[in-house]
Amino acid sequence: MRFYEFKTIKPIQPLTPAQARICALKQQQTRAKDALTAERDRQKQAKETERVQKAQQTLAKARLT
Repeated sequence: MRFYEFKTIKPIQPLTPAQARICALKQQQTRAKDALTAERDRQKQAKETERVQKAQQTLAKARLT
């Protein structure tokens, strides 16, 4: 590689308090979305499990009669 192909690494400036607050709010929003999605998936899975159990009980009752 030639010398001009190297890029200098620019230092990262610390965030101002306003920028830090915006960044924190964005991260909080992302975590809330993920938590909401996880909760919806958990509820769907619980409902599906309940439906399967109910179907198995109905089938077992039908076999007994």
